[in-house]
Amino acid sequence: MAARTKTAKDRPSYRCTECGWQTAKWLGRCPECQAWGTVEEYGAPAVRTTTPGRVTTSAVPIGQVDGRQATARSTGVPELDRVLGGGLVPGAVVLLAGEPGVGKSTLLLDVAAKSASDEHRTLYVTGEESASQVRLRADRIKAIDDHLYLAAETDLAAVLGHLDAVKPSLLILDSVQTVASPEIDGAPGGMAQVREVAGALIRASKDRGMSTLLVGHVTKDGAIAGPRLLEHLVDVVLSFEGDRHARLRLVRGVKNRYGTTDEVGCFELHDEGITGLADPSGLFLTRRAEPVPGTCLTVTLEGRRPLVAEVQALTVDSQIPSPRRTTSGLETSRVSMMLAVLEQRGRITALGKRDIYSATVGGVKLSEPAADLAIALALASAASDTPLPKNLVAIGEVGLAGEVRRVTGVQRRLAEAHRLGFTHALVPTDPGKIPPGMKVLEVADMGDALRVLPRSRRREAPREEEERR
Repeated sequence: MAARTKTAKDRPSYRCTECGWQTAKWLGRCPECQAWGTVEEYGAPAVRTTTPGRVTTSAVPIGQVDGRQATARSTGVPELDRVLGGGLVPGAVVLLAGEPGVGKSTLLLDVAAKSASDEHRTLYVTGEESASQVRLRADRIKAIDDHLYLAAETDLAAVLGHLDAVKPSLLILDSVQTVASPEIDGAPGGMAQVREVAGALIRASKDRGMSTLLVGHVTKDGAIAGPRLLEHLVDVVLSFEGDRHARLRLVRGVKNRYGTTDEVGCFELHDEGITGLADPSGLFLTRRAEPVPGTCLTVTLEGRRPLVAEVQALTVDSQIPSPRRTTSGLETSRVSMMLAVLEQRGRITALGKRDIYSATVGGVKLSEPAADLAIALALASAASDTPLPKNLVAIGEVGLAGEVRRVTGVQRRLAEAHRLGFTHALVPTDPGKIPPGMKVLEVADMGDALRVLPRSRRREAPREEEERR
Protein backbone atom coordinates (compact mmCIF):
# COMPACT_ATOMS: atom_id res chain seq x y z
CA MET A 1 0.00 0.00 0.00
CA ALA A 2 1.50 3.30 -1.06
CA ALA A 3 2.32 5.77 1.68
CA ARG A 4 0.20 8.88 1.86
CA THR A 5 2.02 11.99 0.65
CA LYS A 6 2.06 14.91 3.09
CA THR A 7 0.10 17.88 1.93
CA ALA A 8 0.81 21.53 2.73
CA LYS A 9 -1.84 21.34 5.42
CA ASP A 10 0.04 18.53 7.22
CA ARG A 11 3.50 20.14 7.05
CA PRO A 12 4.52 22.29 10.03
CA SER A 13 5.19 25.99 9.57
CA TYR A 14 7.54 28.30 11.41
CA ARG A 15 7.27 32.01 12.17
CA CYS A 16 9.59 34.65 13.61
CA THR A 17 8.19 36.09 16.81
CA GLU A 18 9.95 39.42 16.21
CA CYS A 19 9.00 40.38 12.65
CA GLY A 20 6.40 37.74 11.67
CA TRP A 21 8.42 36.23 8.81
CA GLN A 22 7.22 32.73 7.86
CA THR A 23 9.05 29.69 6.52
CA ALA A 24 8.44 26.00 5.97
CA LYS A 25 11.51 24.87 7.93
CA TRP A 26 13.18 25.87 11.16
CA LEU A 27 16.12 28.28 11.12
CA GLY A 28 18.31 29.43 13.96
CA ARG A 29 18.41 33.01 12.64
CA CYS A 30 15.62 34.93 10.97
CA PRO A 31 16.75 36.08 7.49
CA GLU A 32 14.37 39.07 7.64
CA CYS A 33 15.26 40.79 10.95
CA GLN A 34 18.55 38.91 11.66
CA ALA A 35 17.37 37.92 15.17
CA TRP A 36 18.64 34.68 16.72
CA GLY A 37 16.39 32.06 18.30
CA THR A 38 13.09 33.73 17.36
CA VAL A 39 11.82 31.22 14.74
CA GLU A 40 9.21 28.93 16.32
CA GLU A 41 6.70 26.41 15.03
CA TYR A 42 3.13 27.63 15.20
CA GLY A 43 1.10 25.42 12.81
CA ALA A 44 0.28 25.14 9.17
CA PRO A 45 -0.59 28.32 7.31
CA ALA A 46 -4.23 28.51 6.38
CA VAL A 47 -5.11 28.96 2.73
CA ARG A 48 -7.19 32.10 2.44
CA THR A 49 -9.14 33.52 -0.44
CA THR A 50 -10.66 36.97 -0.55
CA THR A 51 -14.08 37.41 -2.06
CA PRO A 52 -15.73 40.75 -2.85
CA GLY A 53 -17.54 42.15 0.17
CA ARG A 54 -20.02 44.88 0.94
CA VAL A 55 -18.80 48.41 0.24
CA THR A 56 -18.86 50.67 3.31
CA THR A 57 -18.75 53.98 1.44
CA SER A 58 -19.51 54.49 -2.22
CA ALA A 59 -16.85 55.92 -4.51
CA VAL A 60 -17.60 59.49 -5.61
CA PRO A 61 -15.86 61.88 -8.00
CA ILE A 62 -12.92 63.55 -6.31
CA GLY A 63 -14.40 66.98 -6.94
CA GLN A 64 -17.36 66.13 -4.69
CA VAL A 65 -15.24 65.15 -1.69
CA ASP A 66 -15.51 67.65 1.16
CA GLY A 67 -11.95 68.88 1.80
CA ARG A 68 -12.95 71.02 4.78
CA GLN A 69 -12.80 67.96 7.03
CA ALA A 70 -9.05 67.82 6.49
CA THR A 71 -8.35 71.43 7.44
CA ALA A 72 -5.24 71.73 9.59
CA ARG A 73 -5.64 72.88 13.19
CA SER A 74 -2.88 74.83 14.93
CA THR A 75 -0.88 73.10 17.65
CA GLY A 76 -0.36 76.37 19.52
CA VAL A 77 3.38 76.24 18.73
CA PRO A 78 4.09 78.35 15.60
CA GLU A 79 7.48 76.75 14.88
CA LEU A 80 5.95 73.27 14.87
CA ASP A 81 3.08 74.50 12.69
CA ARG A 82 5.66 75.79 10.21
CA VAL A 83 7.16 72.31 9.81
CA LEU A 84 3.77 70.54 9.70
CA GLY A 85 2.50 72.86 6.97
CA GLY A 86 0.01 74.83 9.06
CA GLY A 87 -0.87 72.46 11.89
CA LEU A 88 -2.28 69.01 12.58
CA VAL A 89 -4.74 67.55 10.11
CA PRO A 90 -7.61 65.55 11.72
CA GLY A 91 -6.83 61.85 11.38
CA ALA A 92 -3.13 62.45 10.69
CA VAL A 93 -0.48 60.36 12.44
CA VAL A 94 2.85 62.08 13.11
CA LEU A 95 6.04 60.29 14.15
CA LEU A 96 8.58 62.40 16.05
CA ALA A 97 11.99 60.77 16.48
CA GLY A 98 15.14 61.98 18.19
CA GLU A 99 18.00 61.02 20.46
CA PRO A 100 17.45 60.59 24.22
CA GLY A 101 17.48 63.86 26.13
CA VAL A 102 17.02 66.10 23.10
CA GLY A 103 13.66 67.39 24.40
CA LYS A 104 10.95 65.36 22.64
CA SER A 105 8.80 64.85 25.73
CA THR A 106 9.16 68.48 26.78
CA LEU A 107 8.08 69.74 23.37
CA LEU A 108 5.07 67.43 23.08
CA LEU A 109 3.89 68.18 26.61
CA ASP A 110 3.95 71.87 25.71
CA VAL A 111 2.00 71.09 22.52
CA ALA A 112 -0.51 69.01 24.50
CA ALA A 113 -1.29 71.89 26.87
CA LYS A 114 -1.45 74.61 24.20
CA SER A 115 -3.68 72.64 21.82
CA ALA A 116 -6.20 71.61 24.52
CA SER A 117 -9.47 73.56 24.65
CA ASP A 118 -13.17 73.16 25.42
CA GLU A 119 -13.87 71.66 21.99
CA HIS A 120 -10.63 69.73 21.61
CA ARG A 121 -9.43 67.48 24.40
CA THR A 122 -5.88 66.17 24.50
CA LEU A 123 -4.82 62.77 25.85
CA TYR A 124 -1.16 62.34 26.81
CA VAL A 125 -0.20 58.68 27.32
CA THR A 126 3.23 57.99 28.76
CA GLY A 127 4.82 54.57 28.82
CA GLU A 128 8.27 55.62 30.03
CA GLU A 129 7.38 57.68 33.11
CA SER A 130 4.81 57.71 35.85
CA ALA A 131 1.97 60.23 35.87
CA SER A 132 3.51 62.09 38.81
CA GLN A 133 6.81 62.50 36.98
CA VAL A 134 5.04 64.01 33.97
CA ARG A 135 3.13 66.32 36.32
CA LEU A 136 6.41 67.64 37.74
CA ARG A 137 7.62 68.51 34.24
CA ALA A 138 4.27 70.11 33.42
CA ASP A 139 4.56 72.34 36.50
CA ARG A 140 8.07 73.37 35.50
CA ILE A 141 7.15 74.36 31.93
CA LYS A 142 3.67 75.64 32.91
CA ALA A 143 1.80 73.06 30.81
CA ILE A 144 -1.28 72.65 33.01
CA ASP A 145 -4.74 72.69 31.41
CA ASP A 146 -8.10 71.32 32.53
CA HIS A 147 -8.68 69.74 29.11
CA LEU A 148 -5.34 67.91 29.09
CA TYR A 149 -5.75 64.30 30.27
CA LEU A 150 -2.80 62.19 31.42
CA ALA A 151 -2.46 58.41 31.63
CA ALA A 152 0.47 56.07 32.24
CA GLU A 153 -0.11 52.86 30.27
CA THR A 154 1.96 50.22 28.48
CA ASP A 155 -0.90 47.99 27.30
CA LEU A 156 -2.43 48.66 23.88
CA ALA A 157 -5.91 47.57 24.96
CA ALA A 158 -5.80 50.04 27.87
CA VAL A 159 -4.74 52.86 25.55
CA LEU A 160 -7.68 52.13 23.24
CA GLY A 161 -9.94 52.07 26.30
CA HIS A 162 -8.76 55.57 27.26
CA LEU A 163 -9.68 56.76 23.77
CA ASP A 164 -13.26 55.59 24.29
CA ALA A 165 -13.44 57.26 27.71
CA VAL A 166 -11.79 60.64 26.94
CA LYS A 167 -12.67 60.99 23.22
CA PRO A 168 -9.70 63.27 22.51
CA SER A 169 -9.00 65.31 19.40
CA LEU A 170 -5.27 64.82 19.90
CA LEU A 171 -3.44 61.74 21.20
CA ILE A 172 0.22 61.88 22.22
CA LEU A 173 1.96 58.57 22.89
CA ASP A 174 5.41 58.64 24.49
CA SER A 175 6.68 56.34 23.18
CA VAL A 176 5.47 53.79 20.64
CA GLN A 177 8.27 51.36 21.63
CA THR A 178 6.98 51.04 25.21
CA VAL A 179 3.42 49.91 24.40
CA ALA A 180 2.71 46.25 23.64
CA SER A 181 -0.25 44.09 22.71
CA PRO A 182 -0.78 40.84 24.64
CA GLU A 183 -2.09 39.16 21.49
CA ILE A 184 1.28 39.47 19.74
CA ASP A 185 4.37 37.48 20.73
CA GLY A 186 7.55 39.36 21.46
CA ALA A 187 8.84 41.97 23.86
CA PRO A 188 7.76 45.64 23.74
CA GLY A 189 9.78 47.51 21.16
CA GLY A 190 10.17 44.50 18.86
CA MET A 191 9.29 44.73 15.22
CA ALA A 192 6.06 42.76 15.51
CA GLN A 193 4.89 44.74 18.56
CA VAL A 194 5.70 48.14 17.04
CA ARG A 195 3.90 47.20 13.84
CA GLU A 196 0.80 46.06 15.73
CA VAL A 197 0.67 49.08 18.07
CA ALA A 198 1.19 51.57 15.28
CA GLY A 199 -1.38 49.86 13.06
CA ALA A 200 -4.02 49.87 15.79
CA LEU A 201 -3.48 53.55 16.61
CA ILE A 202 -3.50 54.54 12.94
CA ARG A 203 -6.84 52.77 12.43
CA ALA A 204 -8.25 54.48 15.52
CA SER A 205 -7.03 57.88 14.31
CA LYS A 206 -8.59 57.50 10.87
CA ASP A 207 -11.90 56.22 12.26
CA ARG A 208 -12.24 58.96 14.90
CA GLY A 209 -10.71 61.85 12.96
CA MET A 210 -8.19 62.18 15.78
CA SER A 211 -4.68 63.55 15.31
CA THR A 212 -1.93 61.39 16.79
CA LEU A 213 1.64 62.22 17.75
CA LEU A 214 3.92 59.22 18.29
CA VAL A 215 7.36 59.48 19.87
CA GLY A 216 9.92 57.13 18.32
CA HIS A 217 13.36 56.05 19.49
CA VAL A 218 16.45 56.16 17.30
CA THR A 219 19.28 53.69 16.82
CA LYS A 220 22.98 54.30 17.48
CA ASP A 221 23.33 55.48 13.87
CA GLY A 222 20.58 58.08 14.33
CA ALA A 223 17.96 56.23 12.25
CA ILE A 224 14.41 55.67 13.50
CA ALA A 225 14.23 52.44 15.48
CA GLY A 226 11.76 49.71 14.57
CA PRO A 227 10.56 48.40 11.22
CA ARG A 228 10.90 50.71 8.22
CA LEU A 229 7.24 49.95 7.57
CA LEU A 230 6.41 52.30 10.46
CA GLU A 231 7.69 55.30 8.51
CA HIS A 232 5.59 54.27 5.50
CA LEU A 233 2.41 53.87 7.56
CA VAL A 234 2.41 57.27 9.27
CA ASP A 235 1.55 60.49 7.46
CA VAL A 236 4.34 62.73 8.78
CA VAL A 237 7.85 61.90 9.99
CA LEU A 238 9.71 64.58 11.95
CA SER A 239 13.30 64.48 13.15
CA PHE A 240 14.20 66.31 16.36
CA GLU A 241 17.89 67.26 16.28
CA GLY A 242 20.28 69.15 18.51
CA ASP A 243 23.40 68.90 20.61
CA ARG A 244 22.52 68.30 24.25
CA HIS A 245 25.24 70.77 25.25
CA ALA A 246 23.73 73.57 23.14
CA ARG A 247 20.44 75.43 23.47
CA LEU A 248 19.37 75.13 19.83
CA ARG A 249 16.96 72.39 18.73
CA LEU A 250 15.81 71.81 15.15
CA VAL A 251 12.69 69.98 13.95
CA ARG A 252 13.04 68.81 10.35
CA GLY A 253 10.37 67.29 8.16
CA VAL A 254 11.50 63.98 6.68
CA LYS A 255 8.11 63.03 5.25
CA ASN A 256 4.92 65.08 5.04
CA ARG A 257 1.82 64.11 3.12
CA TYR A 258 0.17 67.46 3.86
CA GLY A 259 3.00 69.90 3.20
CA THR A 260 6.59 70.46 2.20
CA THR A 261 9.66 68.89 3.80
CA ASP A 262 11.84 71.97 3.23
CA GLU A 263 10.77 73.79 6.39
CA VAL A 264 12.74 73.70 9.64
CA GLY A 265 11.47 74.68 13.09
CA CYS A 266 13.92 76.26 15.53
CA PHE A 267 13.55 75.93 19.30
CA GLU A 268 15.54 76.95 22.35
CA LEU A 269 15.73 74.53 25.26
CA HIS A 270 16.17 76.13 28.69
CA ASP A 271 15.35 75.49 32.34
CA GLU A 272 11.76 76.70 31.99
CA GLY A 273 11.00 74.43 29.03
CA ILE A 274 11.27 74.87 25.30
CA THR A 275 10.30 77.90 23.24
CA GLY A 276 10.15 78.56 19.52
CA LEU A 277 12.64 80.90 17.90
CA ALA A 278 11.17 82.99 15.10
CA ASP A 279 14.57 84.67 14.60
CA PRO A 280 17.30 82.22 15.73
CA SER A 281 20.23 83.97 14.05
CA GLY A 282 21.09 85.74 17.31
CA LEU A 283 22.22 82.41 18.79
CA PHE A 284 24.89 82.02 16.11
CA LEU A 285 26.48 85.47 16.32
CA THR A 286 28.87 87.18 18.71
CA ARG A 287 28.22 90.88 19.18
CA ARG A 288 31.45 92.87 19.29
CA ALA A 289 32.30 96.54 19.14
CA GLU A 290 35.31 95.86 16.89
CA PRO A 291 36.03 92.96 14.50
CA VAL A 292 38.40 90.21 15.65
CA PRO A 293 40.88 88.32 13.44
CA GLY A 294 39.82 84.81 12.48
CA THR A 295 36.05 85.41 12.34
CA CYS A 296 33.77 85.53 9.32
CA LEU A 297 29.99 85.52 8.90
CA THR A 298 27.98 83.51 6.40
CA VAL A 299 24.33 82.74 5.67
CA THR A 300 23.30 79.09 5.66
CA LEU A 301 20.01 77.60 4.52
CA GLU A 302 18.23 75.19 6.87
CA GLY A 303 15.58 73.89 4.49
CA ARG A 304 14.20 77.11 3.03
CA ARG A 305 15.11 79.14 6.09
CA PRO A 306 18.18 81.42 5.94
CA LEU A 307 20.26 81.68 9.13
CA VAL A 308 23.26 83.94 9.70
CA ALA A 309 26.09 82.01 11.34
CA GLU A 310 29.61 82.85 12.46
CA VAL A 311 32.74 80.85 11.64
CA GLN A 312 35.77 81.23 13.91
CA ALA A 313 39.36 80.11 13.32
CA LEU A 314 42.47 80.24 15.49
CA THR A 315 46.06 79.40 14.55
CA VAL A 316 48.93 78.94 17.04
CA ASP A 317 52.48 77.67 16.80
CA SER A 318 52.57 73.89 16.95
CA GLN A 319 54.57 72.11 19.65
CA ILE A 320 54.46 68.71 17.94
CA PRO A 321 55.75 67.48 14.56
CA SER A 322 52.23 66.88 13.23
CA PRO A 323 50.11 70.04 13.71
CA ARG A 324 46.61 69.65 15.14
CA ARG A 325 43.45 70.15 13.06
CA THR A 326 40.43 70.49 15.35
CA THR A 327 36.89 71.37 14.22
CA SER A 328 33.56 71.90 15.97
CA GLY A 329 30.36 72.36 13.98
CA LEU A 330 32.27 72.12 10.69
CA GLU A 331 33.18 69.14 8.54
CA THR A 332 36.85 68.28 8.97
CA SER A 333 37.18 67.32 5.32
CA ARG A 334 35.90 70.72 4.10
CA VAL A 335 38.23 72.59 6.44
CA SER A 336 41.16 70.52 5.16
CA MET A 337 40.17 71.34 1.58
CA MET A 338 40.06 75.07 2.35
CA LEU A 339 43.54 74.85 3.94
CA ALA A 340 44.89 73.19 0.79
CA VAL A 341 43.26 75.80 -1.47
CA LEU A 342 44.64 78.69 0.62
CA GLU A 343 48.14 77.24 0.55
CA GLN A 344 48.22 76.37 -3.14
CA ARG A 345 45.95 79.00 -4.72
CA GLY A 346 46.12 81.77 -2.14
CA ARG A 347 49.88 81.46 -1.52
CA ILE A 348 49.42 81.44 2.26
CA THR A 349 52.22 79.24 3.59
CA ALA A 350 51.88 80.16 7.28
CA LEU A 351 49.18 77.50 7.87
CA GLY A 352 51.16 74.35 7.14
CA LYS A 353 53.14 74.14 10.40
CA ARG A 354 50.61 75.65 12.82
CA ASP A 355 47.86 74.17 14.97
CA ILE A 356 44.48 75.17 13.55
CA TYR A 357 41.21 75.26 15.44
CA SER A 358 37.92 76.10 13.69
CA ALA A 359 34.40 76.20 15.09
CA THR A 360 30.95 77.72 14.79
CA VAL A 361 29.07 79.82 17.35
CA GLY A 362 25.95 78.58 19.16
CA GLY A 363 26.23 74.90 18.26
CA VAL A 364 25.06 75.28 14.66
CA LYS A 365 26.44 72.73 12.19
CA LEU A 366 27.52 74.01 8.77
CA SER A 367 27.74 71.24 6.20
CA GLU A 368 26.61 72.90 2.97
CA PRO A 369 29.24 74.11 0.44
CA ALA A 370 27.96 77.71 0.67
CA ALA A 371 30.03 78.14 3.85
CA ASP A 372 33.33 77.39 2.07
CA LEU A 373 34.15 81.03 1.37
CA ALA A 374 33.53 82.04 4.99
CA ILE A 375 35.71 79.17 6.26
CA ALA A 376 38.54 80.13 3.90
CA LEU A 377 38.40 83.81 4.83
CA ALA A 378 38.31 83.01 8.57
CA LEU A 379 41.42 80.84 8.18
CA ALA A 380 43.19 83.49 6.10
CA SER A 381 42.26 86.19 8.63
CA ALA A 382 43.62 84.09 11.49
CA ALA A 383 46.84 83.36 9.57
CA SER A 384 47.52 87.04 8.86
CA ASP A 385 46.16 88.22 12.25
CA THR A 386 44.09 90.87 10.48
CA PRO A 387 40.32 91.18 10.97
CA LEU A 388 37.84 91.25 8.12
CA PRO A 389 35.81 94.42 7.54
CA LYS A 390 32.89 94.95 9.89
CA ASN A 391 29.34 93.94 8.81
CA LEU A 392 30.63 91.60 6.08
CA VAL A 393 29.13 88.24 5.12
CA ALA A 394 30.68 85.72 2.73
CA ILE A 395 28.65 83.28 0.64
CA GLY A 396 29.98 80.84 -1.93
CA GLU A 397 31.40 77.42 -2.68
CA VAL A 398 35.15 77.17 -3.25
CA GLY A 399 36.54 74.67 -5.73
CA LEU A 400 39.95 73.00 -5.69
CA ALA A 401 41.07 75.27 -8.53
CA GLY A 402 40.38 78.26 -6.31
CA GLU A 403 37.23 79.36 -8.13
CA VAL A 404 34.19 80.62 -6.21
CA ARG A 405 31.06 78.87 -7.44
CA ARG A 406 27.43 79.90 -7.28
CA VAL A 407 25.12 78.40 -4.67
CA THR A 408 21.35 78.17 -4.37
CA GLY A 409 19.23 80.84 -2.68
CA VAL A 410 21.72 83.71 -2.89
CA GLN A 411 18.94 86.32 -2.99
CA ARG A 412 17.26 84.88 0.12
CA ARG A 413 20.59 84.78 1.93
CA LEU A 414 21.36 88.40 1.06
CA ALA A 415 17.88 89.52 2.09
CA GLU A 416 18.31 87.89 5.52
CA ALA A 417 21.75 89.45 6.00
CA HIS A 418 20.38 92.87 4.99
CA ARG A 419 17.48 92.48 7.43
CA LEU A 420 19.91 91.87 10.29
CA GLY A 421 21.90 95.01 9.45
CA PHE A 422 24.84 93.67 7.45
CA THR A 423 25.90 96.12 4.74
CA HIS A 424 28.63 94.27 2.78
CA ALA A 425 28.73 90.84 1.18
CA LEU A 426 31.12 88.69 -0.83
CA VAL A 427 29.24 86.52 -3.32
CA PRO A 428 29.95 84.60 -6.54
CA THR A 429 29.41 86.31 -9.87
CA ASP A 430 25.87 87.04 -11.07
CA PRO A 431 24.07 86.97 -7.70
CA GLY A 432 20.77 88.30 -9.05
CA LYS A 433 18.68 90.97 -7.36
CA ILE A 434 20.54 92.77 -4.58
CA PRO A 435 18.75 94.35 -1.59
CA PRO A 436 18.80 98.16 -1.82
CA GLY A 437 21.49 99.80 0.28
CA MET A 438 23.69 96.69 0.43
CA LYS A 439 27.15 96.71 -1.14
CA VAL A 440 27.92 93.41 -2.84
CA LEU A 441 31.35 92.46 -4.17
CA GLU A 442 31.35 89.71 -6.77
CA VAL A 443 34.41 87.46 -6.62
CA ALA A 444 35.45 84.89 -9.21
CA ASP A 445 38.25 83.16 -7.29
CA MET A 446 40.10 83.14 -3.99
CA GLY A 447 42.52 85.79 -5.23
CA ASP A 448 39.66 88.27 -5.52
CA ALA A 449 38.22 87.23 -2.16
CA LEU A 450 41.52 87.61 -0.27
CA ARG A 451 41.81 91.24 -1.38
CA VAL A 452 39.25 92.21 1.29
CA LEU A 453 41.88 91.42 3.95
CA PRO A 454 43.94 94.50 4.94
CA ARG A 455 47.61 93.99 4.11
CA SER A 456 49.67 93.00 7.14
CA ARG A 457 53.35 92.21 7.35
CA ARG A 458 53.01 90.31 10.62
CA ARG A 459 52.56 86.99 8.84
CA GLU A 460 54.16 87.87 5.50
CA ALA A 461 57.65 88.47 6.92
CA PRO A 462 58.55 84.77 7.28
CA ARG A 463 57.40 84.15 3.73
CA GLU A 464 59.57 87.03 2.37
CA GLU A 465 62.61 85.64 4.19
CA GLU A 466 62.02 82.24 2.63
CA GLU A 467 61.74 83.80 -0.84
CA ARG A 468 65.04 85.65 -0.36
CA ARG A 469 66.75 82.40 0.53
